[in-house]
Amino acid sequence: MGAAASPSPVHTDLSRLLQVREIYAEPAALESARGRDVLARFPTAQVVEVPSHWKIPELHGNEGNVERWVRVKTETLVLGVKKSLTARENSRSSNWIAPSTANGCAMACAYCYVPRRKGYANPITVFTNIEQITGYLRRHVARQGVKAEPDQCDPVSWVYDIGENSDCSVDALVSDNVADLVATFRELPTAKASFATKYVNRQLLDLDPQGRTRVRFSLMPDADARVVDVRTSRVPDRIAAVDDFVEAGYEVHLNFSPVILREGWEADWAALLRQLDDELSPAAKAQAAAEVIMLTHNRDLHEVNLGWHPKAEELLWRPDLQQPKRSQNGQWNVRYRNDVKRAGVTRLQELIAAHAPWLRVRYAF
Repeated sequence: MGAAASPSPVHTDLSRLLQVREIYAEPAALESARGRDVLARFPTAQVVEVPSHWKIPELHGNEGNVERWVRVKTETLVLGVKKSLTARENSRSSNWIAPSTANGCAMACAYCYVPRRKGYANPITVFTNIEQITGYLRRHVARQGVKAEPDQCDPVSWVYDIGENSDCSVDALVSDNVADLVATFRELPTAKASFATKYVNRQLLDLDPQGRTRVRFSLMPDADARVVDVRTSRVPDRIAAVDDFVEAGYEVHLNFSPVILREGWEADWAALLRQLDDELSPAAKAQAAAEVIMLTHNRDLHEVNLGWHPKAEELLWRPDLQQPKRSQNGQWNVRYRNDVKRAGVTRLQELIAAHAPWLRVRYAF
């Protein structure tokens, strides 16, 4: 991989997302080239050295941060070193979950699962050992060889999710990690990067992915997004970006997530699907596919949200429709009851067939 691009200042029109005033950093991260790049983007920020990016008392486990939920995301960054480099098997959006180059987010979607692990604050943590991470990925891809048979992730390529715990479009405002990942997968003919996003970062159009990175724009009816997708790009803006990203060499899929069941949801989803049918180009439609993911929520996150955004919980917390669910990591979440969920998935697939028949559904759950 060639030398990383030199860091560029965060553009002024992004100031609503990032007004970084403090950067907590592990010493090794501060000493790294990537860490210095990040500091150069935010030259006025106060730097506080910490022994571990996971153990920052001012952030983690500090219940008082609920009242500063968005402010922390706006004003704080963390720099760390990714210690454990593993690719975890997956079977839905990707074949593998790549080692994270970041976690946390400057946006504040009310249903986001990442804060459940971090406790009361969830700013962006940038992992600065990018060369180790991309080197690991190259070796891991080489070990897989050629994909023997198609699967629902991709007919030909091994797919690696590079943004499980963050939004790569926003991460790219903070460091060149995403640019380095796109460049890495550009050179891997048997593999493909993938990430879901709710933010339109047009700087990504210049990265020349050559079809080796899949962007999954997350969509829902704008009436829902205006309540629960806090600080994100508006849904019409995400739709308007699809054609541009296809033209720039990305594979672009659609991520219908989360699907929130409430009065009038079917009509609003039908309108969204008609908008996609009207606005997307033939080229975008020809390569498009969708994921359908019904809402999963969490009692602890519900309690956090009541402290900073109770209006969202009117949509997300529906005990009359929901049941407990043990997640893969052992946490108890809540999801729609089996019968409610089954009916919702079936109905949305019917709406897709009626209003966007060109859109292949890769999976729905």
